[in-house]
Amino acid sequence: MTTLRTRRVATARLTQQITEARDEGEAVVFVHGNVSSSAFWHTTLSGLPDRYRPVAVDLRGFGGTDPLPVDATRGLRDYTDDLAALLTALRIDRAHLVGWSMGGGVVMQYLRDHPARVRSLTLVNPVSPYGFGGTRGADGTLNFADGAGSGGGTANPEFVRLLAQGDRGEDSTFSPRSVLAACYVKPPLRPEHEDTYVESMLTTRTGDDHYPGDSEASANWPGIAPGTRGVLNCLAPTHFRIDDLHLIGHKPPVLWIRGEDDVIVSDTSMFDLAHLGAVGAVPGWDGTPAQPMVAQTRHVLDRYAAAGGRVREVAVADAGHAVHLERPEEFREALLGILSA
Repeated sequence: MTTLRTRRVATARLTQQITEARDEGEAVVFVHGNVSSSAFWHTTLSGLPDRYRPVAVDLRGFGGTDPLPVDATRGLRDYTDDLAALLTALRIDRAHLVGWSMGGGVVMQYLRDHPARVRSLTLVNPVSPYGFGGTRGADGTLNFADGAGSGGGTANPEFVRLLAQGDRGEDSTFSPRSVLAACYVKPPLRPEHEDTYVESMLTTRTGDDHYPGDSEASANWPGIAPGTRGVLNCLAPTHFRIDDLHLIGHKPPVLWIRGEDDVIVSDTSMFDLAHLGAVGAVPGWDGTPAQPMVAQTRHVLDRYAAAGGRVREVAVADAGHAVHLERPEEFREALLGILSA
């Protein structure tokens, strides 16, 4: 198994922590999801052939990267600008990008902003190109103009409290370990290196400038709308929307790989207040439709393919949100396919 090393890299924007395997080869850059860090990629990094230079980055406010505040009005661009600065500091002109969950949104935004610097794009259970919550239909139509049903106010307060407290147990169904076991992977699987992943989750900075972010009251159901700061507001559809990937000139190949039983990014997501309202878990539901997250991603990638891009979708049966942990061999095979395309 390849020996990994972790170091902090000063860039023009902030100092970022990375984990890497070697200094030579085609760069493959891995971007983690929300409430996690580069630790979720370590097994994947170790398994790549020597022809590649794997690098996993901690996003701002996660892992060992500087916890600078997040300006959510820019969508995910604080993260993509940080990534661009990191690749410049590492003297990486072009890279294969791999993004999981929120990291999928980061790499989509990076492709939109820097298409010529992307060799290939791999999306692992990615957030919808129309953000998280507050939309309907495959084209990401806003349910309400203020984005009600999305943003910092949608986080479970008990999960936030236990995360900030550094809870490592599973006495509560809302503890980080319980959420990892129930939602990041499909039960009854308990991932190898679970303790490492829990510690990774606990590096998440909490508060209005970080996770989950601030929020606003709304006259629309469910009574909360996005604020302007922090992680979940970056993903609000009023701030983040990737609707025009098909218009970029340089279209690298795209791999979309996902677990079919994902309960986080799903057309019936257990983290979407509209779906929870429909099943009676959130009171006062007014009929607001659930966000069809998978259908929205397919809509955007179908247009990309119709405009000349090459897209491969791989749906992995009996797997959840972290398909790279749950089905590592299937994931590796699909990833190597796109890297060598």
